[in-house]
Formats: sequence, C-alpha cells, structure tokens
Amino acid sequence: MVWTAAVAYNDLPTLPPAQDIETKPVLKATVEARSALAALDQAARRITNPTVLINSIPLLEAQASSEIENIVTTADDLFKFAQDESAASNPATKETLSYRTALFAGVSLIRARPLSVTTATEVCSIVKGRQMDVRRQPGTYIGNPSTHAAIYTPPVGEAVIRDKLGDWERFIHAPAGLDPLVAMAAAHYQFEAIHPFDDGNGRTGRILNVLMLMNAGLIAEPILYLSRYIIQNKDKYYQLLLAVTRDGAWEEWVLFILEGIRQTALSTVDKIDQIQGLQDATLGRIRELTTGGANADLLAVLFEQPYCRIANVVERCGVSRPTATNWLNALVSGGVLQDVRAGRERIFINVKFFDLLLRPESAPPVRAHPVLRAR
Repeated sequence: MVWTAAVAYNDLPTLPPAQDIETKPVLKATVEARSALAALDQAARRITNPTVLINSIPLLEAQASSEIENIVTTADDLFKFAQDESAASNPATKETLSYRTALFAGVSLIRARPLSVTTATEVCSIVKGRQMDVRRQPGTYIGNPSTHAAIYTPPVGEAVIRDKLGDWERFIHAPAGLDPLVAMAAAHYQFEAIHPFDDGNGRTGRILNVLMLMNAGLIAEPILYLSRYIIQNKDKYYQLLLAVTRDGAWEEWVLFILEGIRQTALSTVDKIDQIQGLQDATLGRIRELTTGGANADLLAVLFEQPYCRIANVVERCGVSRPTATNWLNALVSGGVLQDVRAGRERIFINVKFFDLLLRPESAPPVRAHPVLRAR
C-alpha cells in the first residue's frame, strides 16, 4: 500500500528497516557520537558531586522537551519549585516538572526490569498526570497548524497499535546487530510513527531515547540534554521524521540524530568543566566569608539546586537555624548568593550557577555529513 497522509498508516513497516541504514556516513558519524558520549560519561563520573548534574540537566531537558510541544515555562519557575512541585501554580510549570518526574521514574523502572511497552505507558501516564493507555478511538492525525490538513495519520485500532508496539519492543532488545545509537534513532522514529497514546507521545519518546542509551550502557545517568538540539532544529526534526515515512530517507534521519548526540554530549562536557570551575571558586569564597567552608555539605546544597532555603542548609549540614542563616546572610553580603522573598520564606539563589546552567555552551563544529549537506 502506498502511504497517504490522510489515511491511517496501518501498514507501517516493522523494524529493522528493509534497507541497510548503517551506511558509510552513518558508521563514521556513529564513531564520533560514541566518542562524545564516552567523554560525557567520563566527565560525569569525575565530578565531585554527580547530584549537581542529575538534578539540573534533566530539569533543563524537561523544559526543552515540553517547549517542543508548546508548553512554555521559565527556568526560574522550574528551579524555584523543583523541590516542591505541588507549590507551583502555573499549569505549564507543573506539566514540565511532571516530565522530570517521569524521566526519573523511567530510570528507576529500567534499573528494575527491561525497557518495555509497559515502561513507555507508565512514563506517559506520569507525563500527563493520568493513567494512559493505547489509543482506542479513530480520528488522531498530525495536521498542519494553519490549514489543519493531515500531514501524517498514525496506525488506528487498539489491536494494530499493540501489535506494532510489540514489534517495537522486540526490536529494542534484539536490534538486528545495529549499533545501539543507530537502533535508538530507528526506534525513536518507530515510536513516533506508531503514536500510541492520545497525548504525550513526543515527550514520552524523548524520555525513551535517554532510557535506551542508559539501557545500552552508554551513559550511567540521564544527563544527555538532547531536546535542546531538537528544539533548535525543530523544523528539520519533523521534516526528517516525515521523510522516513514518505521516502524511506533513513540515512538522513539517523545522521541527524547522531549529530544531535555528538553535539549535545560535547557541549555538556564543556558545561561540566565550567561547573567544576565555579564550584572551586565558590568554595574559596565560602571559606573567606563564613565558617561554613569546613562543612562540605554547604557547597553541595548550593549546587545541587541553584535555589535553596534555610531549612535545606539546616537539614543537610546538621547545623542550627541561626548558624545556617548566618552562613547564608554572609554569602549574600559577599555577593555569592542573592536572596528573594517568597511569601514568608527567603529563597537564596546561586545566581552564577543558575546563569551558567542557562548559558549556551560553545557549540562544537557542526559535522557536515554529505547527505545532510546535499539536501
């Protein structure tokens, strides 16, 4: 059957693709992407307190992944309410924080049992804040936002969708000898093409990307901030997804994903180096300004989240409230922190760390793959 945009794609082919997708350009790009990922994993392992990355990078990933779906919130609100999601009043902030919760839940799930359709369903349920299951009703399609004309219509029928998800699950555990990065790119296309849920497919699919990399042992923690690359190249991302469906343009798609992994991994290594430098400088200032320099947990509190409260220092450092208050006040006076009022509470902001997290890294040179350049 010839693919037609307005007709449910129940003939979506199973994986692996019939054509060879590990072409010479793809294999070369795979080597580069794996090298960058290895550098990222090593950089994450050498950082003194990995929680700094585990808390911050997934939150930025959540923000970018949600923005792809036009759910827009600020990093300020995300970090402000990161320790208490229930206190956030903005629906977009709540939904974005739910993405982070879903990502962490997915990590826990794959550490307990293999990645599966059940994992995807549980992740999507957390993303959406309600129990999700595969689509049962017809009528779902991807449309042009202006004309509403169908661009792509995913498979329809519960039995069909479950069958295709079963094939997807079998592929991710037996990827026909493909490199794990190439298999991840193929599996991501397939999941988005199946579009199994009424909502939340894009965010769930992007969480599954990270889980597949962890499942393959390529990264130890969920610190690959790939959604930023996707949002920076959003139009190309959707064009290449559609080109696989319409033209079988697998090579272009896989090269795009591999380049995203390479760029993101290298820029995150740069971010880690900057964080370590800032931590060293901040520790020096803490020792100059307070007696808290002798308490290693104070530095940890200030970097595990860019926002902290007096209660966080009391609990983490094992000191009295007056001592914690004195330390934080001294750091405000010395320009290390800024403080703001939030109701009856004071929030202390590690502004330099916050700015560093949001600052665009020096982007590595774009890999000009011949296939991508030619189109």
